[in-house]
Amino acid sequence: MKRLCGATALVCTVAAMAAPEYSGQVRPVVTVQDAATLGPMAAADEIAPGTTVLPVSNLALETELRAQGSGLHAVATLIQQRLEHRGTSSSGWFNELYAAGGSGGWQFSAGQRIVAWDVGYGFRPNDVVEQETRRRLLPVTADGRRLLAAEYFNATDSAALVLVNPEQPRTQTGEREPALALRLYRRAGSVDLYGFARQGARTGGSIGAAAAWVAGDALELHASVRAVNAADTLAPATGLIGTSGLARTNPWIAATRRRFGQALVGGTWTSADQLSLLVEAWWDGSALSSAQWQAWNDRNAQLRALAAGPAPAAAVAGNLAWQGQAFNASTNLRRDNLYARLSWTHEHWEPAIDCLFEPSDGGRVCTATLGWQGDRVRIDAGWRGTAGPATAVLPQTPTRRVAYAALAWTF
Repeated sequence: MKRLCGATALVCTVAAMAAPEYSGQVRPVVTVQDAATLGPMAAADEIAPGTTVLPVSNLALETELRAQGSGLHAVATLIQQRLEHRGTSSSGWFNELYAAGGSGGWQFSAGQRIVAWDVGYGFRPNDVVEQETRRRLLPVTADGRRLLAAEYFNATDSAALVLVNPEQPRTQTGEREPALALRLYRRAGSVDLYGFARQGARTGGSIGAAAAWVAGDALELHASVRAVNAADTLAPATGLIGTSGLARTNPWIAATRRRFGQALVGGTWTSADQLSLLVEAWWDGSALSSAQWQAWNDRNAQLRALAAGPAPAAAVAGNLAWQGQAFNASTNLRRDNLYARLSWTHEHWEPAIDCLFEPSDGGRVCTATLGWQGDRVRIDAGWRGTAGPATAVLPQTPTRRVAYAALAWTF
């Protein structure tokens, strides 16, 4: 109910604008999901059905409304959704709602706004303001962050200073942490150069740099690197596990990972007939280590063995379900990642296939999509599935396979 207030607020905002400009889209989406048969979540449901919430198929109607005028910008999303065996729900919220203005080369903004930085596709180490989720099945408008921003532009340079979450207490974690972020940009011939800095209220400082080089008519290369003082994560508290091998409360607690690096390198080759190949490799030091994932696999095996003994089934299932918290410890599951995407734009058609591979354990997730773009109508369909050894992390995530179809009408 609270998020549904976004729809009412958008109407009031638009009414306050002088000669506002409107746009938006309506998109019904059908999603069919198969839950994983591997991993702790699947084991928990097998031992005691209903212990954990597994992915289910759903039907959704997504409506996005945009309006701007008199220096105000607003984007709101409304969703009506029917989940398999779980009934219907509705929600609504603002993706953006901010005021902007400026003079000369200066631009100022205040409110909730999307500020997405960095040059990568599959991962962006220096996306220190928005911290957007990457590689979504369908393109969606991100939820902006509350901020105050000052930006300066000229023909070859720009600078942006952003105060993020200024109204939040200093104890907030993750994307809600108050922080001050800086981006510097310079264009040097065919190379775009970037510098980044962030000072978080709790996690302290980080500094980064990125570059994108148009090496020729068909080739683009890019790279990004960041050194981080600290980041919020999750880690198991072994002291909460009793002599029986079971924990009475969730052992995965908030933790801090200190002094690590993140880096990405990649490139895109595009042919004359719009066939495009993107390849990227990245390292994310904020993710759990190989030793931690091995301990996680060992813990899962220990719990499954307890299920065959006198231990209460509900307690074992609950402990296995808590193991699923490891999937939320970081943006990436593994520290080392390889990614490739092959796409083609031909008249109205846009087929694509991509695959993320994690060399540490051989896990992979691959996606195939097909889009058709008309003047006001767009059709999308796709499939995504995980694979790899039984001990790899990706095949143990809650969703084994997902297929979708969507029809978007723009107005």
